[in-house]
Amino acid sequence: MEHSRVCCLYRVSTDKQVDYDSNHEADIPMQRKACHRFAEKMGWNILYEEQEDGVSGHKVRAADRDKIQIIKELARKKAFDILLVFMFDRIGRIADETPFVVEWFVKNGIQVWSTQEGEQRFDNHIDKLLNYIRFWQADGESEKTSIRTRTSLGQMVEGGHFKGGSPAVGYELVKSGRLNKKRHELYDLKVKESDAEIVRIIFRKYVYEGYGVQKIADYLNEHGYPHPRESRWSRNTIRNILQNETYVGILRSGDSRSPVIPELQIIPQELFDRAQEIRHQRAAAKENEPRVPLNMRGHCLLSGNIFCGHCGSRLHLTTSNRYYYPKNADSVTTTKRIRYVCYKKVRKLSDCCGQSGYSAAKLDSVVEAVIRDVFSRIKAVPKSEFVSARFEKELESRKSNLAALRSELLKEQDKSRKLREEVIRAIQGESAFSKEMLSELVNECEEKVRSLSESCAQVTDEIESKEQMVLELSRSYDELISWSELFDSASLEAKKMIVNAMCKRIEVSRGYNIHIEFNFNLRQFFLGLENGPDPEQKTA
Repeated sequence: MEHSRVCCLYRVSTDKQVDYDSNHEADIPMQRKACHRFAEKMGWNILYEEQEDGVSGHKVRAADRDKIQIIKELARKKAFDILLVFMFDRIGRIADETPFVVEWFVKNGIQVWSTQEGEQRFDNHIDKLLNYIRFWQADGESEKTSIRTRTSLGQMVEGGHFKGGSPAVGYELVKSGRLNKKRHELYDLKVKESDAEIVRIIFRKYVYEGYGVQKIADYLNEHGYPHPRESRWSRNTIRNILQNETYVGILRSGDSRSPVIPELQIIPQELFDRAQEIRHQRAAAKENEPRVPLNMRGHCLLSGNIFCGHCGSRLHLTTSNRYYYPKNADSVTTTKRIRYVCYKKVRKLSDCCGQSGYSAAKLDSVVEAVIRDVFSRIKAVPKSEFVSARFEKELESRKSNLAALRSELLKEQDKSRKLREEVIRAIQGESAFSKEMLSELVNECEEKVRSLSESCAQVTDEIESKEQMVLELSRSYDELISWSELFDSASLEAKKMIVNAMCKRIEVSRGYNIHIEFNFNLRQFFLGLENGPDPEQKTA
């Protein structure tokens, strides 16, 4: 061959393929070796070699690939005669671009060769058609490979198999009968009921009685509950248990999750979710708007969770003694005085115009009365009126909109398919339209398809969000009914948890004017109901 100056291009799509691996026949060393052997066989001289490490030929377009641009510049300068690759898909796998990149080199006097597929020619319309189809198939194969990889990784966890290591508290390992590649037997998880009951105690103490992690650890140690592997329970162990999703029957490894495995479930999903809410709220307690009690040690309902309606600071619980000297008495009578005090007012840290303090007993009784009134109103209205009735029309409207969008999307997808078929006819020279015009129409059509797909996804998310809201309201309704039946006979700790789960913020102003802001779920319950409490309710 008269012209035999060669430029080689090597590419791998992931960094894992950069080093030699006998299991990857298309890694960089293998591509280089194959190209050198092919060039030697053909009597060619390799002058240039360009290498792309970890560059996806399916996702990254030629204009953004530095090595392609370097090779194009060498081609313009007539610095080489042949572009040699291991396989043509090393040039790229983008169906609507790569065929025309190859054609550009040929039109600029560069022969394009593959060690596996020979020369890529454009002598007639059939050559152009085969070239287009080859890269269209490569594009599809790349997408299929990506899908297979994601599916395979997901299935490892979705199969519900334990990934190894020590089991969480509440479980034990049992032989599965399965062997790994090294012929070692694998293990599965199984609930160990004696330890599982301890896990249930931990969650109940945390959610229903307001215990912190240290208090739970102390409780277990003091009452003789044995730890499966350690001498004593610690706060870190309790914290890890409270955030471990295995207890609802879900196995995780990175971002992969198994479906719920009923035989592994120790804690109901609702109880686990409530524990996570409390964890996050306590972590963000410094934001001054807690929805869980910050002080479970106080002997009053609102200790740590009542705010001054004038300056906004948190009120602190104080206890002092009052001394009385009854006439004709031999001793002094002492009574305890428990009050909520505005710290900034007392310490003169602000120009607060409110009262210095408020009787704890009076404030607690007013808030308890409001909570009981809420419970009575809830029980007076059927569950269906609270939950589903208000969302039926809205859901119906969104579903109708989704159906119309999907119909339009199908039309645009069909139009896109027909335009692609016309592109093939243009390559064969059988179309009245130019490739440039068709390319513009294809891009315009695909943009509409993308836009409609995004709109469908958005409306679908809105429908799922509303349906999820209905489900959450239904669960919250059942929870509130349960609380209403528990409230009067509950311990002080349990009452604190109920009040703070229902109320986002409680403020008191001069004259014991109470302002209660209910949390989001409660506002949703009474939205649009005639006899529902005002979320901004003030009670004297």
